[in-house]
Amino acid sequence: MRAAMRHEPVDRVPVMCQLALGHYFLHSGEPPSVIWFDSTTFARVLADFQRRYRFDGLLLNLPGRPANWREFIEQHERHDAGERIIWRDGRITSFPTNDNPHTFEADGSPLARADYERIDPGDPAIWRTPGYVWNTWHAPALWDLPVDAELTDPAGYPDWMVSGLRAARAACPDVSVHMEVFSPFTHLMELFGYQNALMALIDVPDMCQRLLTRLAAMVTAQIRCYAAIQPDAILVSSAFAGAGFISRAMYSEFVVPCERQVATAIRECGIPSYVHTCGAIGDRLDLMAETGFDGIDTLDPPPLGTVDLAKAKAEFGQRFFFKGNLDAVNEMLRADDAAFERAVRQRLEIGSPGSGYILSSACSVAPHVKPERLARMVELAEEWGGTGQR
Repeated sequence: MRAAMRHEPVDRVPVMCQLALGHYFLHSGEPPSVIWFDSTTFARVLADFQRRYRFDGLLLNLPGRPANWREFIEQHERHDAGERIIWRDGRITSFPTNDNPHTFEADGSPLARADYERIDPGDPAIWRTPGYVWNTWHAPALWDLPVDAELTDPAGYPDWMVSGLRAARAACPDVSVHMEVFSPFTHLMELFGYQNALMALIDVPDMCQRLLTRLAAMVTAQIRCYAAIQPDAILVSSAFAGAGFISRAMYSEFVVPCERQVATAIRECGIPSYVHTCGAIGDRLDLMAETGFDGIDTLDPPPLGTVDLAKAKAEFGQRFFFKGNLDAVNEMLRADDAAFERAVRQRLEIGSPGSGYILSSACSVAPHVKPERLARMVELAEEWGGTGQR
C-alpha cells in the first residue's frame, strides 16, 4: 500500500475496499449499535474483516467514542428490524440492520439544521446545532465535550476521539490503517442540510467562505489529533463536491481553497492523503490536482460517475495515486460472477502498469455484496495484478 501510494514498484496491485457500515452490521455478528458506538468493537470488527478478505488496508470511517457511552442511554430496544436507543436527553437513534443509524428528536422530527439566513458565523453555538454532522455522528451531541471547547485547537478535542484509531493501529501493526475526516465543504453541507447549503452558496457566498475558513481550521485540528497515532494515510471525505452538486466554477471557488489547507496540514504531518468525492468528477480532476492531495478515491465510472480509468491514469496517473473505479452497484452487487471478474481484471490491466493504483470499489461496498466476492478480489489481484501482467 505504501509503495503504491508513492508510485513505487509493487509485486502486485494492493486491494482495499471501504465497506459500508451496513456490511459490518449484516456480516459481523455484532449488534449495529455496538459497532457504531463502541470504538474498541469497531476497530476489532474492521480488523476481523481485513483478515477475512485479506485486504491490504482498512479505513476507520467513524471517529472514536467515549468508553462510557452506555451511561447516556435511557432505554435500549432490539427487534427484528433493528435497534432503537432512547437517550437521556430524549433523542432517539434508530438502527436498521443494514444501514447507517439516524437520530431524531423525541417526537420523531428531524434534528434541526442551521438557518443560513439567521446564522452568526462567529457564534460558537452553531457547532452545537443538533443536525450538524459532528453531532449526528455522536449521540447525544458531542458527549462530554465542553461547550467552550476550542475546536480549531487539537487540545480542544477529548482523547476518546482517537480511541478507535489507536485500537486499530495496535490490532493491525502490519496493515495499512487509514483514518477518515470530513472535508470543510462536507461540514458546510451538513450544517445547513444539502438543499439549503447549495442555496447558501448562491445567496450568501461570503458567509460560506467565512464558515469554510473556520471549518478548515477545525478539520486541521482533528488531523493533528489523528496524526499523533500515526495512521498510514488520511482520507478526506468530500462526497458532495462532484458535478451532481456543484459546477467546476463553484468547485474552484468553494472547495479548492479549503481543501488545499487540509491537504497541506496532512502533508506537514508526513502522512499520505487522498480525497473521496463521489459521482461525476471526470470534469474536475485538474481542479482536484490543485488541492494538493496525493490521491483520489472512488473514481466512479459510468453510469454512476464520469471517470474513465484509462484516460484518468494517462492524464493524471503521475500526479495522483488512484483508488477505486469498480462500480459498486452494477459490477459488484448486481453482476454475475463472470461479469464481476471481467471488471476486476480490466481495472487491474489498466491500473497496474507504473504502480499508483489500489483496487477498490468506487464508493462503499454495498451491504449485500457477497463476502466471497470481496475475497475473490485479492485472488484476482494476485493472479492478474502484477505490474508485468497485462
